[in-house]
Amino acid sequence: MSASGGGKAIIAAFLANMGIALAKLIAWLLSGSASMLAEAVHSIADSGNQLLLLLGGRKSRREADRAHPFGYGRERYVSAFVVSIILFSLGGLFAIYEGIDKLTHPHELDPVWWWLPIVVLVIAIGLESFSLRTAIKESNLVREKGQSWVSFVRRSKAPELPVVLLEDTGALAGLSFALLGVGLTVITGNSVFDAIGTLMIGVLLVLIAIVLGIETKSLLVGEGATTADLDRIVDAIAAGDEVEKLIHIKTLYLGPDELMVAAKVALTADKSVREAADDIDEIEARIREAVPAARVIYIEPDVYRPALDPEPPTDAFVLKSSD
Repeated sequence: MSASGGGKAIIAAFLANMGIALAKLIAWLLSGSASMLAEAVHSIADSGNQLLLLLGGRKSRREADRAHPFGYGRERYVSAFVVSIILFSLGGLFAIYEGIDKLTHPHELDPVWWWLPIVVLVIAIGLESFSLRTAIKESNLVREKGQSWVSFVRRSKAPELPVVLLEDTGALAGLSFALLGVGLTVITGNSVFDAIGTLMIGVLLVLIAIVLGIETKSLLVGEGATTADLDRIVDAIAAGDEVEKLIHIKTLYLGPDELMVAAKVALTADKSVREAADDIDEIEARIREAVPAARVIYIEPDVYRPALDPEPPTDAFVLKSSD
């Protein structure tokens, strides 16, 4: 997986979540805390998420073939979409179900192991903080200068880093909810707080699923270049004296690291085919230098023919009132 795919962040998150999930399961079995069970399911789902992201990255590197002439780059989008919709939703719904069950059928914490969930949660917060720190460090390598984190999550073409960032942020919030619920249950002896903490974790997971689903759906449908990259491409086309006018241009991300550019440009009418081909090669070289992700480029040469008829007056498009 490319650097923009955040391979280090995914592996760090996977290792942290596997260790955390095991500790939470043990704490749940010994203490009976509903919040710990919900958090264990959360961590297991997160671990599955990272495996899917790594699998999507591996499958996306397959060479293009006749069935998929533009390659398999969007496999990474598919994996992120499955992560957001299925795993997060299932984990969230399970936590909500568990919370409702514990509200209707209260279950006290084990009198001997009541302290274990608190210890596990504190350790888990430390491990998740390390994972989030790694994700932030990896994201800063590709995040544009001055770009906000909200904008980065919404505009990033590599889905892995936004997924891991939201996972880790959601995990820290979920751990805080669990710690609050278990802590209040220990202090008051009322297991309702543990159940409420479980419900809060479930709602949080569902909200993350909705956000990720919306963002990855947009990538699956097909997004064009960012405004900054499009401006660089247009400037690169117009930088030479070969082009009289850029007639129109379209861009599409075939994968997180592969941008397709299709443009129709006006060349002078008196050029030979050989000269036009040389001009197109120059234009493509400038585009790739300006935006390295622009790997698939189609330039259609044309002759610019401005409209011969004068533009109609504005009132030709106005339906005048009868009064």
